[in-house]
Amino acid sequence: MTHPSNLSTINANEISHFAQDSADWWNLDGAFSPLHRITPTRMRYLKSVIGDVRGKTILDIGCGGGLISTPLARLGAKVTGIDADQQAITVAQQHAQDENLEIEFIHGAAENLVAKGCRFDVVMALEVIEHVDHPELFVELCAKLVKPNGLVVFSTLNRTWKSYALGIVAAERVLRWVPAGTHDWKKFIKPSELAKMAENTGLHICDAKGMIFSPLKNEFSIHPHDLNINYFLVASPSRKG
Repeated sequence: MTHPSNLSTINANEISHFAQDSADWWNLDGAFSPLHRITPTRMRYLKSVIGDVRGKTILDIGCGGGLISTPLARLGAKVTGIDADQQAITVAQQHAQDENLEIEFIHGAAENLVAKGCRFDVVMALEVIEHVDHPELFVELCAKLVKPNGLVVFSTLNRTWKSYALGIVAAERVLRWVPAGTHDWKKFIKPSELAKMAENTGLHICDAKGMIFSPLKNEFSIHPHDLNINYFLVASPSRKG
């Protein structure tokens, strides 16, 4: 599938919304605290599907302040993070410098890397696709950025009544885990829809898992079947077991 060259995945309103909290990226109790809470679970899943990340080239699209880029770099991955929010990139660069980590952080969008012919072993878009314009184009760009035997890893929110109740009403309005207006339920994407977008680009679906929150344990975990709220979807240009 080919899209008109004048289309862009960048949504200026979304970028502006996140930019106003850029100073909070590494504040565990700040606007991005939910991302800090799910980072250990996200890392466990990434390691389970990627395996040993040492020496692998990994692209983190919509990297923000580097919450996932940083721990992957600590494990020896060659990480490139890209984000359309310049302030977030500045924060990410400073944090990497403070930790003496070599991470390439770029202000821009996936389109810029495709234009340069860049390819990576792993392309990640974690909690990103629900914030972009033209999600089909975004998936196509991800497919163009991964090497033939590589992996594309998405994580996002399903469009269900549960995700509205917990992801919007509870998280934004009641518990105030995230600032109001962070998510638009209409932009949430069902796993079947995301899988179809990926398959339309020639990718093959390798795995899909849910991420659930346990109020009793006060922690997130991977669930093999419950994709009703948060979920991961992994795809590859090649067919993998």
